[in-house]
Amino acid sequence: MAAPAAGFEVLARDGRARRGRLTTPHGVVDTPAFMPVGTLGAVKGLPAPGLAGLGAEIMLANLYHLALRPGIDAIERLGGLHAFTGWRGPLLTDSGGYQVFSLAARVRLDDRGATFRSHVDGAAVDFTPEGVVAMQARMGVDVAMTLDVCPPWPIERAAAGESWRRTLAWAERSLAALGRARAAGWGGALWGIVQGSGFRDLREQAAAELAALGFDGYAIGGVSVGEPEPLRREVVEWTAAALPEERPRYLMGVGTPADLAHAVAAGIDFFDCVLPARNARHGWLFTREGVVRIKNARFREDPRPLDPGCGCPACAAASRAFLHHLVRAGEITGAVLATVHNVAYFLDFMADLRQAIESGRLAPRAAELLALA
Repeated sequence: MAAPAAGFEVLARDGRARRGRLTTPHGVVDTPAFMPVGTLGAVKGLPAPGLAGLGAEIMLANLYHLALRPGIDAIERLGGLHAFTGWRGPLLTDSGGYQVFSLAARVRLDDRGATFRSHVDGAAVDFTPEGVVAMQARMGVDVAMTLDVCPPWPIERAAAGESWRRTLAWAERSLAALGRARAAGWGGALWGIVQGSGFRDLREQAAAELAALGFDGYAIGGVSVGEPEPLRREVVEWTAAALPEERPRYLMGVGTPADLAHAVAAGIDFFDCVLPARNARHGWLFTREGVVRIKNARFREDPRPLDPGCGCPACAAASRAFLHHLVRAGEITGAVLATVHNVAYFLDFMADLRQAIESGRLAPRAAELLALA
């Protein structure tokens, strides 16, 4: 295998769990790591300086949405995605593969790529494996993802196999495009995505075939698309065990604390999910004393901080009563403070897991953390 563009090293292990470090052109990421989702280049309600202040080391942005608005040409003219967004740390962009699933009614697939009908203005938008790599390189991201086919659930085995056949062909073409991007001066990494739905033999075959191509890192895609939780967890275990030990592993779009703890124990290094910010906007807040549904009437005169064990700005400055008032009233400040807290909770949760791996206490510490989550 060729040397990866972004260096990854495993610093400690506890069973299959790894405590590692990814070095990128824009900084270092300690793993296992949670990547807050900034679909349009920002986490909803949380500007880049605030996100960094909570301890986030890497942010995820969405290539499909950025390609529609403001467009790759504009981002490139403005100095790249880091300059455009104000986020100075490492950036990972997804490839549009998830939109193949989520916008299935608006996409046409063939061996060449995916043609979307824009949800913004109805215009046709072409995504090819080569074009996706080139767009991410032009934005100057640190980690780019390959274009893939994310199949729905349920799905017949034959259809899942056909989705993987196309994804593998696109992965091979992505590597050819990577060579051109590197020749043009891009210093980022390209990670391949394993598909195969809920079929163990397909997942293991896909992991082996993708690993043979020699990507800088590997992701598990096509999970959390409607399959039952026990199957999702089996898919994570099967696939993680089949991926190269020396490269980072990323579980795409999975994000309850229990799911994170399970996947970390299975050997996953990176995670993303919209859950912290989305749940915050609906008043569903994660705390060390359990989930708080802040809209409930019982918090109307509760003077306590949201989470006494949390050091985030929301917990330092606002009582449960004030948050209840803001969220019930639809005041935007309530959604902002709730998002600040939930993102901080997820980042702190991952920091706890990293420390537990270092001390060889992952299982008991995860059980403690999840007892009330």
